Amino acid sequence: MTWDWWLTYLLTTTILSLSPGSGAINTMSTGISHGYRGTVASIAGLQLGLATHIVLVGIGLGALFAHSLLAFEILKWLGVAYLVWLGIQQWRTAGSLSLDSRSNLRSRRQLFKRAILVNLTNPKSIVFLAALFPQFILPHYPQATQYLVLGATTLAVDILVMIGYAVLAARLALWLKGPRQMRLLNRTFGSLFIMVGAALASAK
Repeated sequence: MTWDWWLTYLLTTTILSLSPGSGAINTMSTGISHGYRGTVASIAGLQLGLATHIVLVGIGLGALFAHSLLAFEILKWLGVAYLVWLGIQQWRTAGSLSLDSRSNLRSRRQLFKRAILVNLTNPKSIVFLAALFPQFILPHYPQATQYLVLGATTLAVDILVMIGYAVLAARLALWLKGPRQMRLLNRTFGSLFIMVGAALASAK
């Protein structure tokens, strides 16, 4: 892979990562409600889910989801159900702010697991990667190395983008001091989760 080709991919994946989706919503919601430590756990979970999709694409299972309607539909509806469930849970959350000092190991583990499922149950992610990666694989270079470079680049970009969303959430948190404001924000994020789930339900 040449530097020019890699820079083209870097620009492509950066633009796509910046597009708000379930991962960004999850990161901002966690950042506001659970502080820095919770956000770190959440971003780590998102990356593990994304890395799993990258591995699946690398071993050829991405093509299965891209061409098998049944496999795509099963994963899609699992993702829809999970996002709607998250939205309902977020909507019902009390108007409270969990500061870093109050974050415990158990809650961080729950946030980590939740974030894994947010990315893992998104079939559009694996289908997108299965369609995108081959466009940047040059036949006269070692394919395994190129997949490794593309995968590492995808993860690095997504981490930086999620950190950006987390910083934005931290700035918003400065203005959210009362339970009424937190309740409104929780309902906003809950509605966004449900909207993303509805958008995923319409995916073909």
